[in-house]
Amino acid sequence: QVQLVESGGGLVQAGGSLRLSCAASGRTFSGVVMAWFRQAPGKEREFVAGISRSGLSRGYADSVKGRFAISRDNAKNTVYLQMNSLKPEDTAVYHCASKYGLEYSRLRQEYNYWGQGTQVTVSS
Repeated sequence: QVQLVESGGGLVQAGGSLRLSCAASGRTFSGVVMAWFRQAPGKEREFVAGISRSGLSRGYADSVKGRFAISRDNAKNTVYLQMNSLKPEDTAVYHCASKYGLEYSRLRQEYNYWGQGTQVTVSS
């Protein structure tokens, strides 16, 4: 079992930055792949970024590439999402997710564990 708790969301002006954190419980954090998804009102939950178990492989949605960065600290059981140059279209509830394995996936149905989400609102 892995329990995930996100933090760091809030209201920011366009062009600003936020850093999201996702703290995981349990002793198996180093054995799971981590990812961030987001869901805007009326839209499906979409992949934002993923990171492999080792941290060596990372991937991003085209819409955030070059602006967002995912990282993990296995010693702290935490994954981060650094978000720069934020745009109003980044407004959504951001969820972290995990699954057992080596590599991340862009498919939300492959993830077993989800956090409750943290709201990010970007004003224009």
